[in-house]
Amino acid sequence: MNIGVLFSGQGAQTVGMGKSLFDGFYTAKRLYEQADKILGWKLTEASFDGPDTLLTETRVCQPALYVHGFAVYQVISEKGLIQNPVAAAGLSLGELTALASAEVFDFETGLRLVAERGELMQKACDATQGSMASLIGGSYELAKQVCDDCDVDMANLNCPGQIVVSGEAEKIKKVVETAKPLGFKLVKELNVAGAYHSRLMQSAADSYESFLKDFEFSTPKFPVYSNTTAQTVSEPEEIKTALVKQIVSSVRFEECMRNAQSEQSVDHFVECGVGKVIGGLIKRTDRSWASTSVQEAEEIPESL
Repeated sequence: MNIGVLFSGQGAQTVGMGKSLFDGFYTAKRLYEQADKILGWKLTEASFDGPDTLLTETRVCQPALYVHGFAVYQVISEKGLIQNPVAAAGLSLGELTALASAEVFDFETGLRLVAERGELMQKACDATQGSMASLIGGSYELAKQVCDDCDVDMANLNCPGQIVVSGEAEKIKKVVETAKPLGFKLVKELNVAGAYHSRLMQSAADSYESFLKDFEFSTPKFPVYSNTTAQTVSEPEEIKTALVKQIVSSVRFEECMRNAQSEQSVDHFVECGVGKVIGGLIKRTDRSWASTSVQEAEEIPESL
């Protein structure tokens, strides 16, 4: 069976995430304890006990999702459910988890990369007045018209009929006011800390580019699809460039899934992450695709 692995992005987090993995599997427990030491603060407490306001902070949320997704992947790999995946992709932050799963860098390096990304994006959020809105039930062309008319950026192309736009808070309010009459089924401002994947994150991207120079990356052990191009990315310097660009660019996740399925002949996707968000995107993209979502210990199947 050709397995494709997919990893969650920011927004999927929920208090209690990973606790059953920590309690039930030594591998997960070791990763969480290692993360606490690397970060210098209790990721375990933030993940397992919250409160939600803490876990939602970008600087906390991104490491929490990375550790959780990687722990899920390691546990189900050790159980023999995933052997030699043929493709991987991650939704925004999840792309770093995908790269770690493909051994582009080790767990500790990946956590340091994620922690810095979260801190820089938190600072960019604090320095700007940004927001995001979801456009449901319309076309790409219609969403692009809205972006052009309201001077905002297209942040996420998640699945058919689900597009997220990002920009200055006042401009996002204009999106909400003007977009629905154009033919969208639902236009909703999102409860987020800032304008992710937009020009308002440029300061974070610039600083992250400098930060990445000190790290050595390896060639992925299996194909990893980049959010920025929806194509595989393999050369170490190319990967760094993609990670920097991703902070201010559209996340082309639907295309990532479609290309992985067609180019690598994926016949079963496994979502390693919280809330079955990606499982929902898979169903809305192509209901014929087989998929399994694993968040906690009780969701680990006997077989795929």
